[in-house]
Amino acid sequence: MPVYAYECKSCHHAFDIRQSFDDEALTRCPACGEQTLRKKFGTVGVTFRGSGFYSTDSRGSSSPSGSSQD
Repeated sequence: MPVYAYECKSCHHAFDIRQSFDDEALTRCPACGEQTLRKKFGTVGVTFRGSGFYSTDSRGSSSPSGSSQD
């Protein structure tokens, strides 16, 4: 199950919680009780390294294929 980050717009209380994809998003802040809780979205921390990925296996600057200058 994924972990979601939430932050209250009223009191700025922030926390992470593990929820199922089918669970409804939380709306009530556990700290102040207000209905101003929102999910926080950020960048995904994935780095592709090694051979077998497009960035390392794509054509190079001296690729003979597709460079027909007859």
